[in-house]
Amino acid sequence: MAGSPCTIKIVDRSHVSPPPGSVSTTSFPLSFFDFPWLICHPIRRLYFYHLPFSTLYFTQFILPSLKSSLSLTLKTFYPFAANLVCPPSPQKPHILYTDGDSVAFVVAESCADFDRTIGYHARDVHDLHPLVPELPQSDNRVQPLLALQVTVFPNSGISIGATFRHVVADGRSFNHFMKSWASVFRSDGNSAPAMPFLERSAIQEKDPCGLESVFLNDWWSHASDRGNDKEQVHRDVFADKVRATFVIGRADIERLKLHVLNRYMKKCGAEQPRLRTSAFAVACALAWTCLIKARQLGSSLKHHQDQHADEFYYFCFMADFRNRPELAIPATYFGNCLELCFVQMTGSELVGEDGVLAATKAIGNRVEEFEKGPLRGAEKWIRNWIEMSGTGRFLTVGGSPKFGAYDTDFGWGRAKKIERVHVGASATIYVGDCRDEEGGIEMGLALKRDEMDAFFGFFNRGLKAI
Repeated sequence: MAGSPCTIKIVDRSHVSPPPGSVSTTSFPLSFFDFPWLICHPIRRLYFYHLPFSTLYFTQFILPSLKSSLSLTLKTFYPFAANLVCPPSPQKPHILYTDGDSVAFVVAESCADFDRTIGYHARDVHDLHPLVPELPQSDNRVQPLLALQVTVFPNSGISIGATFRHVVADGRSFNHFMKSWASVFRSDGNSAPAMPFLERSAIQEKDPCGLESVFLNDWWSHASDRGNDKEQVHRDVFADKVRATFVIGRADIERLKLHVLNRYMKKCGAEQPRLRTSAFAVACALAWTCLIKARQLGSSLKHHQDQHADEFYYFCFMADFRNRPELAIPATYFGNCLELCFVQMTGSELVGEDGVLAATKAIGNRVEEFEKGPLRGAEKWIRNWIEMSGTGRFLTVGGSPKFGAYDTDFGWGRAKKIERVHVGASATIYVGDCRDEEGGIEMGLALKRDEMDAFFGFFNRGLKAI
């Protein structure tokens, strides 16, 4: 039974800057890893914490320290307070910080039930939208990069919502920022934030394929085609969807890996090369096959399966480039440092008896290609993304269980729930660490109600079958 919509009351609007005079005017060029994310909708995340205080108590005794610790954190993570500057072609977009630039900070109060809000069950995709802020209005030439919102659920808990543009930071960088902020707050300002590595020249100087100019041309072409309709499209795609979080426990992951290996040995024989069966690969393979079956069951494809069996379905995941010897940059690098890895398979392969095995093998092979020779076909990243997403048969996976997002502790204990609100904007599944079990995986997605019911059925049957 659906609960009441999440309504909020705005308590305070302000801006938080790095300490005055602590950061000089700085211009950051975009690296070739940043450019593909210019076409990405803003990323929206939520961190929920149990905090049994009234709104008045929070605003008087907690909020001032939360803002001051954020200011200290922005001293080292100041690109988040900066703006994306997009001059006319042929000038290059860049990030510009000017002394006094800030992050919009909203405080709100919600009348929604906290325990229901942090649930794993399917609920209206719009329920969480009031808890994440909108980026401040701007012209297309100068765009803010981060906005924050803290929402109080009186005497129950709070949520910290963040909306940021992917072009400034990938998931690892954002996770570094949040944990640094939490650490500074937890220590009452007595610990310095963990320093990010901000030297983008470390990547700019290592562009062997001339990817920057390729991506610039692709982005200008894409921006010209789309005009100014991006945010309207972003709002419309949430219609009639529900969101849910699915959990694969550590024991289920191990059983799934063993099941896939056994099927592989039975089908291909012991003399074949060993199959890569990482937790990420098997979890994504299961989710991908279940999603396609669910959509076929609830759409016109049900009546035309033979016609569409040999159409390609596309899958995209990200591989972190920080540990690659080609760059040799530290894990604390701040920005984007991801390779876009595309996989394509036919519908008949994915929904067949050994669909999970076939998908696991394809994902594992793509990981192996990345390890042996990264950046192959990189010049097509933006074009592939646009073309594949246009087919309606494209699934992207974001996040990583290695980030340990639930360990973002402000002194109130581990997060009670992590949500990625933006997953409903496209065919996206978020993969993260598990709240309740080390080694488990959480997967969040948004689908139409009938598709979600079908996905849930296929997903559970898939786990039980092993």
